[in-house]
Amino acid sequence: MSVISVEALRASLGDHFPQGSQYGELESVADGEAVMRLTVSDQHLRPGGTVSGPVMMGLADVAIFFALQTRTGIETMAVTSSLNINFLSKPAADRDLLCHARMLKVGKRLAVGEAYLSCGDEADPVAHVTATYVRPGA
Repeated sequence: MSVISVEALRASLGDHFPQGSQYGELESVADGEAVMRLTVSDQHLRPGGTVSGPVMMGLADVAIFFALQTRTGIETMAVTSSLNINFLSKPAADRDLLCHARMLKVGKRLAVGEAYLSCGDEADPVAHVTATYVRPGA
């Protein structure tokens, strides 16, 4: 199967989960991979001037979901069954967050992926996420 396009994934998100766009913009996809960018604004910050944990978790969740769909095609009923995040350092409040997601395993009923979040083009991640998805329709 060829990798689904960025445009098709964006359209699917708009059709099935329009609130998902608040977690960032899909920039690119490859087989089992997705990259998203969140332009950080005041609404994303918590006291102390850092990006809130729920915002980073949402960005990673949507990015891994997109990475999954590069392997399965549009699969709107896949749901997150677990998500673990390790906060590694304080993200800058004035820089975009980039999220690089990739699938580790896509099985018949379960899929596991991971994501690294970084500030702009910095190499060191500010968070690492792993997530498992249930594929009830598969």
